[in-house]
Amino acid sequence: MNADLIRAAAVRLDGHVRRTPLLSDPALDRLAGRRVFVKAECLQHTGSFKARGGWAAVSALPAGTRGVLALSSGNHAQGVARAAAAHGLPCTVVMPADAPAAKRAGVEGWGATVVPYDRAREDREALAARIAEARGLVLIPPFDHPEVIAGQGTTGLEIAAQAAEEGVTGGEVLVCCGGGGLSAGIALALEAEAPAFRVRPVEPAGFDDMARSLAAGERLCNAPGGVSLCDAILTPRPGALTFPVLRRLAGPGLAVTDAEALAAMALAFRHLRLVLEPGGAVALAAALFRGAALEGDAVIAVATGGNVDADLFARALARGAPSP
Repeated sequence: MNADLIRAAAVRLDGHVRRTPLLSDPALDRLAGRRVFVKAECLQHTGSFKARGGWAAVSALPAGTRGVLALSSGNHAQGVARAAAAHGLPCTVVMPADAPAAKRAGVEGWGATVVPYDRAREDREALAARIAEARGLVLIPPFDHPEVIAGQGTTGLEIAAQAAEEGVTGGEVLVCCGGGGLSAGIALALEAEAPAFRVRPVEPAGFDDMARSLAAGERLCNAPGGVSLCDAILTPRPGALTFPVLRRLAGPGLAVTDAEALAAMALAFRHLRLVLEPGGAVALAAALFRGAALEGDAVIAVATGGNVDADLFARALARGAPSP
């Protein structure tokens, strides 16, 4: 993996993904005690950054590909389904049976076939491999795939350019982290384009496998049976491709609670009019509530997704958030 692969992906993505804005608000700055910029990938096609990796991977497939298969709780699935539909390819998605209804509807809206599984009892990788072999489909995993990482890394190219436009030349970039595809892609892009920035992965409390792995120097797993509202980033352990990149380039990982993610959702809506899902809000939560662990007078938080069911979003708004 290198920045050249990311730049090549950016060429293929041109005109097919949005250059999402870098937003700020004085109230969030006061609450955080430093300047806070929010990279609003929740405004991306399909409602998350996953549209980037999905398009990058599908657009790189060879002629004659029969179809694609994704395994995802919903955001990666929507990104791959959108790209597959545009390229005239059938798409099958292996998806947790308890995935948010909004995400399943989004996947099916792009014409994909959903195969549900029980995330507590079934091995999704083994199930996906069996289906892919039986149907002759190309498996596009959610993070451990060079083209997926490259597509996600185009977010980092934009951050480098937009931060410079704001007069910010360095600092920490907080990234919502599951398996690490987005974090690794952004880290590689920033290494090439803006090396004074450092990625900090952010995870839900109880699912901080990346933070623990970075501290230990080896990939560690999450304990089974954990529960979190942050469904988009509940992966069992860091990726084999992503972890070495982050071990070399990232700072220590951070973890936030579900309550803090809900508070960040409310604050993002109140001050930026952004709709975030819990897993897409953890980076902003760390910017606002983990200030003692951060360095510098400015921080960039990537708001990775906004595919949230209406009742959960209403719950976040109802509980409110701290006033700056």
